[in-house]
Amino acid sequence: MLSPKHTTRWREHEFLLATLLCTIAVVGNLWRLLQHPATALARDYGEDFIREGLPFAYTTNILLPGIAAPILIYIAYVSMNLFILPRLLQREGAAIGSFRLQVTGASNGRIEMSGPGSESLRRFIIGLGQTFLLILVLGTGLGIAYFYRHRPFMPRDIPNTMIMGRGIRIAINLTIIYIIYAIVRETSLKKLEQRPDVNANSILLINQCTALITCYFTLGELLYYFELMDGPTTVWYFGIIPAITLSAITNIYWIFPRNPEARFLNRAVLLKVLVTSLAWCIPFCMATVPDEHSVPPTVMALWLAQITITYPLSRYIFQQQKERIMRIRGLETELGQSKADLLFLRSQINPHFLFNVLNTLYGTALHERANRTAGGIQQLGDMMRFMLHENNLDRIAMSKEIEYVKNYISLQHLRTETSPDIIIETDIDEDFPDCNIAPMLLIPFVENAFKHGISLREPSWIKINLHHEGNSSPSDGSIPYHSIRFEVRNSVHIRQGNDPEKGRSGVGMKNVLHRLKLIYPERHEFFVHQDEKEFFVQLALQL
Repeated sequence: MLSPKHTTRWREHEFLLATLLCTIAVVGNLWRLLQHPATALARDYGEDFIREGLPFAYTTNILLPGIAAPILIYIAYVSMNLFILPRLLQREGAAIGSFRLQVTGASNGRIEMSGPGSESLRRFIIGLGQTFLLILVLGTGLGIAYFYRHRPFMPRDIPNTMIMGRGIRIAINLTIIYIIYAIVRETSLKKLEQRPDVNANSILLINQCTALITCYFTLGELLYYFELMDGPTTVWYFGIIPAITLSAITNIYWIFPRNPEARFLNRAVLLKVLVTSLAWCIPFCMATVPDEHSVPPTVMALWLAQITITYPLSRYIFQQQKERIMRIRGLETELGQSKADLLFLRSQINPHFLFNVLNTLYGTALHERANRTAGGIQQLGDMMRFMLHENNLDRIAMSKEIEYVKNYISLQHLRTETSPDIIIETDIDEDFPDCNIAPMLLIPFVENAFKHGISLREPSWIKINLHHEGNSSPSDGSIPYHSIRFEVRNSVHIRQGNDPEKGRSGVGMKNVLHRLKLIYPERHEFFVHQDEKEFFVQLALQL
């Protein structure tokens, strides 16, 4: 489930938007009444009434319908979310099971429901009844408001049923559209909240998008009701602002996080910005610019503004929030390791039992004076203890990582020391200073060498070098630094056609390269070379 910090605020922003739109509609209509003289209002809004010979009163024909419609829709929205949707969509939890309907008698006509699913069915029927009642009330109110507002455009002898029918149709359409939208919303939120590997970056993006939508439609409502929506404002509001906003979001949350250390004029980043900004400019300009001949120059002008203004501004925002964005995005990258972590956790099933078995085997080997076997069991136990405890940390002491590598090499010695054609050479510094490293970062290269470089039928060799450079306490007052250079060389053997490992790439190698990019960006150098006789890997790392 989601923690409070990682909870979507979709419903909150939607409720805030509905409240603001209703409030602005009411205040805007009252503002018009107070702002303009009665004669001006009668001239602007009563011309159609006077032309048809109908009595006109701004309060009755314009103000009250303009206030009543948003208030009715807002009350319907609140009722839908508080009472109806929880029953229709079974938010409180539907009981799983069958149900049974039973008519108890013809005299009283009672219908009884029983069974595990009866309560869910009862809630759904009540919600359905409330929906019909809501449509009836809302449709009546909207029909009356529509009649008074558009009376000049209706027949003089229009019956009340037609007035009611028009309002009911509007209410039905609004209700169906909102229920479909609510189903999409609740399904999306439910899936997101139930995911164990919840994507914090997606939640942040959803919350910011819903907040932007709330601000955008609130601004549009203000411009409309306070009579600020002229021609240029319409182009700005519907064409320029959405394109700029969407381009900025694309840059901040998609393009820049993929290349966080890229320079300002990085070619790959600029190319993506050029393409995405143009993709946002074209549709909004085509939909808002009235003259079709003005669309191309408007697109080019907006595109130029995207490159010269939006790109630098969005990059500045990203740089200011880089740590937070990358930290949240780090949660997303950790999802790529979730399957591997799950497999690792499964390998920890009853670890105490495994340790007890190893201790028993170790004691038996010592009792039987099998010292080599006892030593191998002890090294295997140390490796398992490292996997269970140290591997869960973000950083570990370099000495523990080296100890694990040495234990692994020693176990491989037990397997290969009876073969004189297999040579294993190691050159590992013994005096590593007190520095930390991400766990399990070096061992995949060693495992890869033993996996692909050893053949029990052909001469084989492996050479492993690990050296340290740096200064823990520089005398000149500079910042202490540590770096390592790790090299692994191994012989190359052509695998047989029936070898199950033939054609498979090293998953461990791919994982460690991915981890290097995430944990040590711009602080590592990786080089690999292979020919017919040798496979060579070199890693330089600044700790």
